[in-house]
Amino acid sequence: MKYVFTTLLMLFGSLAWAAAESAQADSLVILFGNKTRLVIHSNDKAGIRQLSNYDINKIIRDMGMKLDSARAGETFVVIDENRVQRYLRDTVLIVTQRDGEVQVTIKESEGRRYDNSDDNHDSDWSGRSKNRRRKNDNWDIGVDGAGIGLNTLVERSANPNYPKESYQLRPLGSRYLSLALSQMPTIARSQHVAFKIFYGLEVSWNNYMFENDVIAQKGPNGIVFADAGRDLRKSKLTVCSVNLPLVPRLSFYNNSGRKMGHLGFGGYVGYRVDSYTKIKEQDSNKERQHSDFHLNDFRYGLIAHIGVARTNFFIKYDLNSMFKTDKGPDVRALSFGIGL
Repeated sequence: MKYVFTTLLMLFGSLAWAAAESAQADSLVILFGNKTRLVIHSNDKAGIRQLSNYDINKIIRDMGMKLDSARAGETFVVIDENRVQRYLRDTVLIVTQRDGEVQVTIKESEGRRYDNSDDNHDSDWSGRSKNRRRKNDNWDIGVDGAGIGLNTLVERSANPNYPKESYQLRPLGSRYLSLALSQMPTIARSQHVAFKIFYGLEVSWNNYMFENDVIAQKGPNGIVFADAGRDLRKSKLTVCSVNLPLVPRLSFYNNSGRKMGHLGFGGYVGYRVDSYTKIKEQDSNKERQHSDFHLNDFRYGLIAHIGVARTNFFIKYDLNSMFKTDKGPDVRALSFGIGL
């Protein structure tokens, strides 16, 4: 690649093909290192001020990033006044020079960077997709798959042995927490929409805090919600599971490449690795008991991912019963909250 990149983007915008220099003419020269310069020539200072309305990134990308195309003469870019709107974008251009090579980095508003050189100038969107795939080659811990929220139980069929009052939950005390090791590669994308697949390994904790002073116990014929016979500060049942989620997702972007939101719908399978009750007395003494409590070891269900800008929401619903058949109430776990 040639070391000298001279007189790029002369006669910018409506200043294309300016007349010869005169006493009233003005020009803007930007130096990159010692061997590269950007010269913009205008008939007056007002023309120079118009540069703030245009996106130099887009102009250079349209040229294919072929920085070595400049010969001993001059390279011109002529902007069609009827199509000038396509250069009005909010992006940042970073030009660096090292070992005689000029590198242009486009940093968009959501923080993604795309490096371009004379060896990589096929197209704008193919380059972006390639760099996004490279970014998603790494596993992310606690990103997209992790979340914090609330739990509730949805009764599918009534059981006279387990009236709702016996296991009624505290709405704000029944919390959900998950951590994940995940990936989300881009399968296909256009300028405004990207199709991605979220998958990974997740560890989740479903905490069910009881409203009344009851203690969950494992009985010979099923779980028992026994009256504690005293005032408790709290009593809860916690279920820890390892899950494998798989969620196809559509992400949406505006003209500047800023992510506007996403929508995903998929499923998961999981296995219970631990479950225990925790009781906290009025004097703050705590008691914990581990057991399977006649819970189903395997679980499976549906997941929905909803994103608004940089905020992520999730909803999870178990399709199978929380307890084994006739060993507890016929309930399904429902969790919802915000991604971490």
